[in-house]
Amino acid sequence: MLKGESDQEMAEEDPDGVSDEDRTACTHLPFILEVLEKEKTTWRVLLKQGLRKHCACSSAWARELFLGFFPILRWLPRYQPKEWLLGDVMSGVIVGILLVPQSIAYSLLAGQDPIYGLYTSFFAGIIYMLLGTSRHISVGIFGVLCLLVGQVVDRELAVAGYLTDDNPNTTAVFDDVTMRPSCDRSCYAIVVGATVTFTAGVYQVLMALLQVGFVSVFLSDSLLSGFATGASLTILTSQVKYLLGLKLPRAQGPGSLIKTWILLIRNISQTNVCDLLTSLLCLLVLIPAKELNERFKAKLRAPIPFELFVVTAATLASHFGRFQERFSSDVAGEIPTGFMPAQLPAWSLIPNVALDAISVAIVGFVITVSLSEMFAKKHGYSVDANQEMYAIGFCNILSSFFRCFTTSAALTKTLVKESTGCHTQLSALVTAVVLLLVLLVIAPLFYSLQKCVLAVIIVVNLRGALCKFADVPHMWRMNHVDATIWLVTMATSALVNTELGLVVGVLVSALCVLGRTQRVPAIRLGQAGCSELYEDLASYKGLQTQPGVAVFRYVAPIYYANQALFKRALYRAVGLNPVVEKARLKKQEKRERKQKVPPRREAEPSNAFLPKWTLFHTIVLDCAPVLFLDTAGVGALKEVAKDYGGLGVRLLLARCSMSVLDSLRRGGYLDPEAEGNKMVFFTIGDAIHYGQSLASQNGSCDTEC
Repeated sequence: MLKGESDQEMAEEDPDGVSDEDRTACTHLPFILEVLEKEKTTWRVLLKQGLRKHCACSSAWARELFLGFFPILRWLPRYQPKEWLLGDVMSGVIVGILLVPQSIAYSLLAGQDPIYGLYTSFFAGIIYMLLGTSRHISVGIFGVLCLLVGQVVDRELAVAGYLTDDNPNTTAVFDDVTMRPSCDRSCYAIVVGATVTFTAGVYQVLMALLQVGFVSVFLSDSLLSGFATGASLTILTSQVKYLLGLKLPRAQGPGSLIKTWILLIRNISQTNVCDLLTSLLCLLVLIPAKELNERFKAKLRAPIPFELFVVTAATLASHFGRFQERFSSDVAGEIPTGFMPAQLPAWSLIPNVALDAISVAIVGFVITVSLSEMFAKKHGYSVDANQEMYAIGFCNILSSFFRCFTTSAALTKTLVKESTGCHTQLSALVTAVVLLLVLLVIAPLFYSLQKCVLAVIIVVNLRGALCKFADVPHMWRMNHVDATIWLVTMATSALVNTELGLVVGVLVSALCVLGRTQRVPAIRLGQAGCSELYEDLASYKGLQTQPGVAVFRYVAPIYYANQALFKRALYRAVGLNPVVEKARLKKQEKRERKQKVPPRREAEPSNAFLPKWTLFHTIVLDCAPVLFLDTAGVGALKEVAKDYGGLGVRLLLARCSMSVLDSLRRGGYLDPEAEGNKMVFFTIGDAIHYGQSLASQNGSCDTEC
């Protein structure tokens, strides 16, 4: 409720009814707003209301809960075959064709046999079709997650006695009753991979139950981009040994990238010439082919599956050229048809991989949710982020029983899926049919496929992440903080440890946000003409200051971590440190007492002792940018008001938000019985007029209208 009006409004209503004498007297009626009284509700009532809302049991509630958990039951009955079926079938077939070579290749990165990559792509797509809310994302194998899983698999293989790739037939005996009495390297690798996947899926479902999807907001675009680029460097390094045909163990621990390059340099003389030539030839074909697809994507109905052509040609050449027998080339080996029986995760391994699964779970759900929201916004529909976490969590939990490793949404395949006419997740079913055909019939034909070809496919698909290095100068010009976060996250992920890179990136981001509240100056403001607009004097021309009043703005919350810096910034901007000035006055009084100078009269205003360049009686602090105050912040304002009040300078607050006003009331700043006359105003103009009117009444200065 507006109880008063400003001078300008009164002048507009009655321009001739106010005498010049009244104007000179500076009669000013400030804005007064009546606080809306809110009904006080106890925590017990709030708890009952929350339980009644979320725990009410009825048939309608149960139906909504069931349909919400299985979104396919909402969109499938409304499916429009004439408009959508052709696009879904085409996109499903094309994505399926692209997934065949990529699934085989990325299983190599995850430390698994090729068949498990096909299993992963098959089951993940079907499960997400049932539970996901996005119509366009393609859920399956993602390179960064494969790297994280592969690092855990290699570590556990080394612990179990599989030190190199040269002993695939070694068997080990384990106590876990869920595993076979003896398990070779391939068997144990997928057991470890499936256990990591199961654990990560449990984490994701728990995050959905606790509704902690807000965690993703702390992972900025620059952080995720730097993490992906650093992980891409590690992926690239891990594939060089396959490009050269070297049989080297994967380096473990911090600095694995540097260790791997040292091993590569030491063993460069053992390069397999056949694998090297094959790698170079495939690179010469795929890199230009990818560029062509990218350049003409607007004209092409669907991207040309050059990867499948290269895999087919390389397999035929290796088979008829007998590269394995003649040149000892490492090949994919036997890929069985059909499906293996389901198995439970190794419960005894969960403590070993529980910590690793946290980073896998976070990266997986962040990528999935961000891609889902991006494509939903592009096509004008909404997704449920919490349901997306359920979907990707159950994709990992259920698929882990069928010898699969961790999955998430993948940007490249999602872009292909969208650009080829996808309308719904029915396209995932078509993709699963293509993969099923490969699993049942075609898979054994890839026996002679060289691993160096799979490594080339992985390396070529890293182009997008590696090209981010070219954007660093532009990123630095745009925002130094984001560029710093990108560089630190990338360097830590690549040079130290992939999982640690994510943690360091989050910490650096948090420190950057905290640092922005630490290094905030107090800005001196001036008035633009006769308006209520006050802006930075150092940034704009033609601004006017008010006689005897200094207006400042502090663009940050005032809380325990920066309250001392706030006082320091304000003192520096005012040009008067009251603590130092009080100490100077005390020393001056002592000197005068020793020299027997007559004491000053009590009525003499204390600000008469101040330097001439600080002759003002009021400081107005614009609190509009102050988001919140804590106890320390309120205490800091009390100290500032008290310190300046001792020098005859009053502190007035203006444009405080309701949360700041509540903090001031609870902190006792506005207590009428407290020392000093602490007041808060809704506008800066009201605060200035109030300060000038008090000074005029005290005879400290004259004011003009």
